[in-house]
Amino acid sequence: MGSFLVACQAERETSSQELSADKVRIKSHLKFLSDDLLEGRDTGAQGHEIASMYLAAEFERYGLKPAGDDNTFMQRVNFRQALLDQTSVKLILTKGDADVELNYPKQFITSGNPSNPEAITQGDMVFVGYGIVAPELEHDDYQSLDVSNKIVVTLAGKPKSFPSEEGAHFGSTSEKKRHAVERGAIGYISISTPTYEKVRPYQNLLNYLHTPSVRWLDTDGEPANTFPELNNTAYFSKEAAEILFADAELNLAQIYEMLEKDESPKGFDLDSSLTLESKSTYKAISSPNVVAVLEGSDPVLKNEYVVYSAHSDHIGFAKTVKKDKINNGAMDNATGMSVLLETARMFSMLEQRPKRSILFVAVTAEEKGLLGSDYFAKNPTVPTGSLVANVNLDMPILTYEFADVIAFGADHSDLKTSVSEAAKKINIELSPDPWPHMALFTRSDHYSFVKQGIPAVFLVPGLKSADPEVDGSQQFNKFIATNYHKPGDDFSQKFNWKAAAKFTEVNYHIGLTLANQAKASSWNEGDFFGDTFSK
Repeated sequence: MGSFLVACQAERETSSQELSADKVRIKSHLKFLSDDLLEGRDTGAQGHEIASMYLAAEFERYGLKPAGDDNTFMQRVNFRQALLDQTSVKLILTKGDADVELNYPKQFITSGNPSNPEAITQGDMVFVGYGIVAPELEHDDYQSLDVSNKIVVTLAGKPKSFPSEEGAHFGSTSEKKRHAVERGAIGYISISTPTYEKVRPYQNLLNYLHTPSVRWLDTDGEPANTFPELNNTAYFSKEAAEILFADAELNLAQIYEMLEKDESPKGFDLDSSLTLESKSTYKAISSPNVVAVLEGSDPVLKNEYVVYSAHSDHIGFAKTVKKDKINNGAMDNATGMSVLLETARMFSMLEQRPKRSILFVAVTAEEKGLLGSDYFAKNPTVPTGSLVANVNLDMPILTYEFADVIAFGADHSDLKTSVSEAAKKINIELSPDPWPHMALFTRSDHYSFVKQGIPAVFLVPGLKSADPEVDGSQQFNKFIATNYHKPGDDFSQKFNWKAAAKFTEVNYHIGLTLANQAKASSWNEGDFFGDTFSK
């Protein structure tokens, strides 16, 4: 035992002097977390529980304190899976004296209802354009419309002219449903558009018919982030929308023509009513967030927390006839978790702890809709209001040595300066978002923290390669085209372990900068997200 303690002390002293990332440790983490044994780490499955136990054991090994529930590393989250009974779905459009039954799923789709196992919706229909209310952009699709006790019909997406990131917020389904409910609607129909069809073809959506809807449950056992007032919802194909608008004030072709000109059609009453029926079965599951803390050294600032996050779940088994059915999720997101662990180890090696506390959170159910991070951000295991910044790690592509980093969302707060300073310490630069049209700032776990008013960035390796023979953009696109959400995302991929260590080091320096700077991170003055979500 004595020799063991001496060895541990020597390791700490050596590491504190060198304080560099260990690529062998990162490799070993990634190898285990993406192993077939874990069966794709699906939320609620045993494989994800094994991964969570591994993460907790590593945090404990580094001397970090448990920051989950009941003095453990686990924050247990309860979920409800709602699985649609495919034989129960029935939709009838009534136009005048004629009833038209639409074909499920050829003409429309719906999903499991987490709030009502036997849902029946019946009412008159109102077209509400995009269904967006955005006073900041002088846009209100509900102006002069009465939708009380009616079913709203919305266009999928948002106007092309909307700013990308702000538009992603205004055009989100949750925002659209919220506005519908606030105005008394009882049902919600979304219809395909030419733009949306390019991004998410209706035919592709049929692959997810048997995927359950998942929501986390509050202390009363009720599903969160649902709109039970909208008793039923559905998504119409172009064919179904043509039937609906056939005799309307504007037909679908006229509406689509307006969209091509980036004109927003005004809403109007539809001379139609709808009856939609569906049944769902429920299954209760639970899954943990894993939370650890390194307490800060400053007697005052230690009560503020810089949060590192990375999602620990993946999508489990693939529905395929091929022999390999396990979606191992090596790049998505065993890479992010492995970097998180090595970052935590580096912080544990410091002889002088940072001033602010560092919170490490491996969140569950990202693949189900950012659910684990949403639960944690709304139910933090540290005092509410004490989280001051978030750095999120999701699917860093570690197959080439990068020469820059990208921090999605950095332009919204002074985190941009902090990230730039940290990157310079290892001789790389911060590059701007190369895909602003994709609004990636709103599409990973950091956004759950943003919605609670916490400045955040989503950090990934940049597209500039240190090797002139390697094109970083091609490496990223190759992964997306071949292995993203497929069994091929496993440990056999050609990882660049030098890049993994380099990415960990810039990640570590960002947190160190944020934890030691005089003032806590803050939103830029007049920033939309800061003004919208800060409390």
